[in-house]
Amino acid sequence: MARFYSALEDKHRTFIAAQKIFFTATGTADSRLNLSPKGMDSLRVLSDTRVAYLDLTGSGNETAAHLKHDGRMTLMWCSFDADPLILRLYGRGRAIRRQDAAWSELRRHFPTLPGERQLIALDIESVQTSCGYAVPRYAYQGERDTLARWAEKKGTVGLLDYWREKNQTSIDGLPTGLLADAR
Repeated sequence: MARFYSALEDKHRTFIAAQKIFFTATGTADSRLNLSPKGMDSLRVLSDTRVAYLDLTGSGNETAAHLKHDGRMTLMWCSFDADPLILRLYGRGRAIRRQDAAWSELRRHFPTLPGERQLIALDIESVQTSCGYAVPRYAYQGERDTLARWAEKKGTVGLLDYWREKNQTSIDGLPTGLLADAR
């Protein structure tokens, strides 16, 4: 049932492009594990061994904290339609911020989305597919606009204030590095 690949193949890229939601999982040896759903038009396959997503402001910043301290990351997609499949990407991730050299090269791949905080890039070490036979079917009804409206209302200064207050450390007290290197 489960099958491993060393890199993404065309069939994996096609599957990823058809999905409306994906999940990120990170953790450290001494932290809680974090599993986050992601949506909107925020993910890009950059090569057969690299993907990235535009990370939007959220209530926490666990992924960045875990990547700073450990680096391990899993991304997962589930098919909720007629063809069952689960796809996981395992690898090493890192947060890329506006002041980082890689920002301008990577940022150009994404649309402008309100509340963008950082980019998260994953260097893929292995790809796994499994059946997904027990995953229920759901119908996509559209994107929520709640986060976009919230971020637009906050504005640039309000988002910076929010990041300072809510996104500097993880729930386990690990620094995220979000504003530490800002110029």
